[in-house]
Amino acid sequence: MDIVTATPGSTRIGFIGTGVMGQSMAGHLLRHGYPLTVFSRTRSKAESLIAAGAKWANSPAEVAKASDVVIGMVSLPADVREVFLGERGVLTSLRPGGTIIDMATSEPALAQAIAAAAAGRGIAALDAPVSGGDVGAKNATLSIMVGGDPQAFAAMRPIFECLGKTIVLQGPAGAGQHTKMVNQILIAGALSGVCEAMLYARRSGLDPATVLQSVGGGAAASWQLANLAPRIIDGNFEPGFFAEHFVKDLGIILEEARAMNFALPVTGVVAQLFNAVLGQGLGQKGTHALMLALERVNSRG
Repeated sequence: MDIVTATPGSTRIGFIGTGVMGQSMAGHLLRHGYPLTVFSRTRSKAESLIAAGAKWANSPAEVAKASDVVIGMVSLPADVREVFLGERGVLTSLRPGGTIIDMATSEPALAQAIAAAAAGRGIAALDAPVSGGDVGAKNATLSIMVGGDPQAFAAMRPIFECLGKTIVLQGPAGAGQHTKMVNQILIAGALSGVCEAMLYARRSGLDPATVLQSVGGGAAASWQLANLAPRIIDGNFEPGFFAEHFVKDLGIILEEARAMNFALPVTGVVAQLFNAVLGQGLGQKGTHALMLALERVNSRG
């Protein structure tokens, strides 16, 4: 398959999904000189991009018709399937020789299905989920985990370099999604530890901000501690990454582990804790809203 290397000024990019992270990511591509066409279920979330020069399309198919490369950054596997494989999806109108890049966190098997469907139309497909949250998206410092054909990866690397700092091809289709599951397992343990630690600090009468000065530079240091503990201390639970989306990721992880016939007990416990987060109506808050759920569970009445 002949794949043209992405080039600012000439390679037309379509971007689908301009939410918390997608809006920043699409903005970086626009600022790097890529002609951009966007679609989002809520047009208001794309208005700043349109004002900066992006064109609006009314469906994923219309985005694809105007693009050489189409990037998806949507929420759920069902949304990914609809965007790329649906009746008005990208693959109905993207021309042979084009490339699709799914940057959402989704199911490895779905990434493989999309890659197979794309190949049948002469289109390259990469699954390229990211880590770094809203901060990484805004600062173009995301870690990008890629699955797919090495030639397509090399051709699309200039696009990835507009969005992130750590860009690694992990293997064939689906490998990017499997790597993201590894990432989320690591986050699950670290995030629950941060929230429980902040709860302990408060209940023991310590000043959490002062505690953070001591533990933030030692062996307990982590991205979760450095970025989310200050938000917890400030009472800011707005999302860099939605709690309900993390629940989705944990579900994928546990299902994949069952399919491979092994257990992840700690991840299973964290999944149960996050079901409490959803049960308390906190799904639209950030993942660190786990702190609020723990406080309510431990309420003294």
